[in-house]
Amino acid sequence: MSKRAILSRRLFLASASAAVAAAATIPALADTLDDIRKKGVITIGVGVMGTKPWVYQNEDGTYAGMEYEMMQYVIAKLGIPKFEYVSTEWDSLIPGLKAARWDIIWSGMTVTEERRQGAGIDFSRPYYFESDRLAVKGDGPIQSPDDLKDKVIGAATGTVEEIQARALVEKGRAKEVKAFADFATPFLALQNGQIDGYVVDNTTYGEQKKITPNLRTVGPVLYLAVDEKWQDQQQKAAYVYGGDGVGVRKEDTALLTAINDALNAMDADGTRQKILEKYGLWDDSLKLDNMMKH
Repeated sequence: MSKRAILSRRLFLASASAAVAAAATIPALADTLDDIRKKGVITIGVGVMGTKPWVYQNEDGTYAGMEYEMMQYVIAKLGIPKFEYVSTEWDSLIPGLKAARWDIIWSGMTVTEERRQGAGIDFSRPYYFESDRLAVKGDGPIQSPDDLKDKVIGAATGTVEEIQARALVEKGRAKEVKAFADFATPFLALQNGQIDGYVVDNTTYGEQKKITPNLRTVGPVLYLAVDEKWQDQQQKAAYVYGGDGVGVRKEDTALLTAINDALNAMDADGTRQKILEKYGLWDDSLKLDNMMKH
């Protein structure tokens, strides 16, 4: 199976300490919206290039994916005719944004207070919402979450799924967590018996099952876990934990406002729902009212 065929999850928790350290050496930048419009091109940091349904290239080199289609709508509203994707490692997305190597992050990144307050970037309102599932080998012996009590479960290093998996171990629902540095290996490890279960986001699971039919889930939906150190701050946030947003630098207030206005317009004319329906992703949990606290 090609690496491109293996689907990745975009929720790596970019190292707050690394981002803060980087920020100490980076001079403050002014709001860049006017400059981007003058250049006529916006650069976008992406850590999930090639993964469905997020963003990928067709055989003819054109782009596709639900995030790509949303991005096209938004930059048109912003009056920016061109874009440039910069494909990068996930843990460089936030430091790269703060160092102005790209203008925004649009890479299925979950909005968290660890990223907003700890790593020091800001996010648009959510445009998507996710939960986790516990995936197991389709023809394997695991029939329920209880069967994993003395077993090894996998997760991608630095993701909210890793937090979820370690919480399951702490609760005695699994023996240990095996963390993987890349996106492909956990699915392969599940098939060859290196791990017995895999904590994975529901969107990636659905796409991966199209490629690897020998998968199934056990137990109920696992809503994204919050790092205990950020529980208090997360409870005070205006958004429901689990939503994905567009990442911007703190000083880019005009750019952030313009992106939020465009996302609101995409909801008002029904385009966001149509895009997500096209990729088989829409349900009522994705209505904006259900992604924000009241």
